[in-house]
Amino acid sequence: MTALSTSEPNRDCPLCPRLHDFIAEWRQREPSWFNAPVPTFLPPEGEAAVQLLIVGLAPGLRGANRTGRPFTGDYAGDLLYSTLIAHGFARGEFKARPDDGLELVGTAITNAVRCVPPENKPVGAEISTCRTFLVPTIASFPKLRAVLALGSIAHQSTVRALGGRVAAYPFKHGGQLPAGGITLFSSYHCSRYNTNTGVLTEEMFVNVFSEIAAFLKA
Repeated sequence: MTALSTSEPNRDCPLCPRLHDFIAEWRQREPSWFNAPVPTFLPPEGEAAVQLLIVGLAPGLRGANRTGRPFTGDYAGDLLYSTLIAHGFARGEFKARPDDGLELVGTAITNAVRCVPPENKPVGAEISTCRTFLVPTIASFPKLRAVLALGSIAHQSTVRALGGRVAAYPFKHGGQLPAGGITLFSSYHCSRYNTNTGVLTEEMFVNVFSEIAAFLKA
C-alpha cells in the first residue's frame, strides 16, 4: 500500500481537536489499532496512474481506523472492493486486511475527512478543515478524469475542493457532472445502513461503476 506524502495529515494532526482527542482515547483502548488519519490508498504505480478517485466520508471506527486502509474492515468495504474488482478497478482478493495483497488499478481511494469521527458524524468545521488535504490530493493526479463521491457530504466537499458551488452541483445518486476539469460521479454511500434500508441496492451501486467504466473507456 502506497500513501501520498504531501497531501496527508501527520499521525498526530491537531487541526480538529475533537477528532484528535477521540483518536487519543481509542489509542488507549486499542493500542494495536491504526488510530490515526487514514492515508489515501493508491495503485502500485502511484499518482501518475490514477484516472479515478473515490471519495468516502470518513474512516469507520472498527474499519479503516482499525486497519489503516480506506474501506477495509467493515461492510462498506466488502461491497466497494468486490465492485471494484468486478469492473477492473482492482485486482487480487479482498480479505478486509491491509496485507491481503489487493491492488488498485488506475484508481485511488480517500476520505473527505481523514480521521474517524464520533458516531461516524464529522461536523462542518472538520469537513472544511480536512478539505485542506482533499484539495492537494485531487491536484496530485495528473491523469485524473473522474471522481466518485460516496454520499452527499463527500459530494459537497468534493465540489468545493474542485472550486464549484454546491448549489450548482446538487447531489443525486447516479449523478454525472463536469466539474473542475473532471467528471464528478455520485452514489449513495455503500454503508450497511443504506443497503439494509434499501436506500442503496447492490444493483444501483454496480450501475454507477458500469457508467464510470464506460466513461473512462470512451
